[in-house]
Amino acid sequence: MRGLIGRAMLGLFVSVSAFAAKPEAVPGEYIVQLKNQYAIQSTQILSQQLGAYVKSTIPQMNIVVIKKPVFELTDSVVKTLSQNPMVDIVEPNFIYRINKTPNDPMLGRLWGMNNSNNAGVDVGALQAWDITTGSKDVLVAVIDTGIDYNHPDLKENMWSNQAELNGQPGVDDDGNGIVDDIYGANFVNAAKPTGNPLDDHSHGTHCSGTIGAKGDDGVGIVGVAWNVRLMGVKFLSADGSGSLEGALKGIDYAVSMGATILSNSWGGGGYSETLKQAIQRANDKGVLFVAAAGNESNDNDANPTYPATYDVPNVLSVAAIDEKGSLASFSNYGKNKVHVAAPGVNIYSSTKNGGYSSYSGTSMATPHVSGIAALIASNEPGLNGIQIKERIMATAKPYPTLRGKVRTKGIANAYTALTNTEPVPDPNDPVNWQTVTASVSSAHPYASKSNETFEVNVPGAKQIAVYFEKFDTERDYDKVMIYDSTGKLVQTLSGKADDTLSTVIEGSSAKIVFTSDDSVNRYGFDITKIAFR
Repeated sequence: MRGLIGRAMLGLFVSVSAFAAKPEAVPGEYIVQLKNQYAIQSTQILSQQLGAYVKSTIPQMNIVVIKKPVFELTDSVVKTLSQNPMVDIVEPNFIYRINKTPNDPMLGRLWGMNNSNNAGVDVGALQAWDITTGSKDVLVAVIDTGIDYNHPDLKENMWSNQAELNGQPGVDDDGNGIVDDIYGANFVNAAKPTGNPLDDHSHGTHCSGTIGAKGDDGVGIVGVAWNVRLMGVKFLSADGSGSLEGALKGIDYAVSMGATILSNSWGGGGYSETLKQAIQRANDKGVLFVAAAGNESNDNDANPTYPATYDVPNVLSVAAIDEKGSLASFSNYGKNKVHVAAPGVNIYSSTKNGGYSSYSGTSMATPHVSGIAALIASNEPGLNGIQIKERIMATAKPYPTLRGKVRTKGIANAYTALTNTEPVPDPNDPVNWQTVTASVSSAHPYASKSNETFEVNVPGAKQIAVYFEKFDTERDYDKVMIYDSTGKLVQTLSGKADDTLSTVIEGSSAKIVFTSDDSVNRYGFDITKIAFR
């Protein structure tokens, strides 16, 4: 091993302001109690005197409820109003909630809903359920291997085609070309579709459970949306494969039968203009198309995978994270083309024949997001697919390991989506820390059989994180290993990881060891900043 060839000695002492989570309040609303000598007058006069719209009054307590623009900072509004000679007390219109937790016995196994080991690394379901648990007015089509529509946790939330349910067996009562399509349709044999989407694989049933297993019924698990209607659209066979023809017909069927959210945990094949057109037709109807990013550890920006990377406004592409919040080892990613991440490793859900099991994949992450979309549609039925997508992206919870991996840098969150609030900055996320510049780089491109050691140091820091502006090595073969000051290995990086912060390193210094084999020589890396606190 060569000795020390690069060293960044960094010294800067700056106080770091802490981010404190504030109690939840109605956006822009404040409770103002007037002093005794100021009796409540006309709301028009009060509006002028308080510089705010008076929403309502509580005369017996000499209180007015006012509204201010939501972009005004709470602390600033409270301070300004407190200086008004009429005002005795001013405080935000706080929100109080019941603790609505379902009684489903397997809830504790659903870390994607409520991560007890790593707080915040989930979709915020418990908080969201205090706002809504869904609505039977929302119809989600699970385009997959079908659904076990007899499953104890799913049967109460299955969509039913009333024309066929109440019609004549063996007759196409609604005239849509498919006989007895009560719970959905089967396009495995796309030339001769049937009305039976029963799952003979389990994949579709597993996804369905995460989206909408019935909640608070004392049975099994619970979906992100307790109350929803699930339509089975089967085009993938018992071996998990299906045709483009089946996908086209399945998408058009779902849209024509009224589905407003399409959950798609599948991919493969090359670019298909006809598939893109089918998704565009769904987009034109206001339908959301949620799609799995894929499981090839692929950069979807550089090498598109389909249908997740079709350039259609309603496509919402989903990567997978593990229980610690790291991008799953198998998950595709893309700084631009993959939009959000969601739990996708060891996800417990329903399977065929009334069973339950744990699966991993972006296939498991996707239904978490489809479930969030269903909650939003339940709470705000006027939103279309693109608006729901934009809401999920705008309110995703940033997480350090997702920087440079998904467009939002974050995890889809049901609670922040329902409240339409951007998450409070995480004080433990190095992206919110102070930084100092650094200049540590490998050769460009690096040499074969490299074995180099670099050191960085920020005197006085308690924790640091290294920022890689560029990072491109041969995946799994050429590696950067980061050690803390005690010699403990804290992270290994390999592959492509531009615009990435390392995991948090305890102490003020770190050793960075770069090794490569003698095959492919790529760009290497550039460290340009160190975050610290």
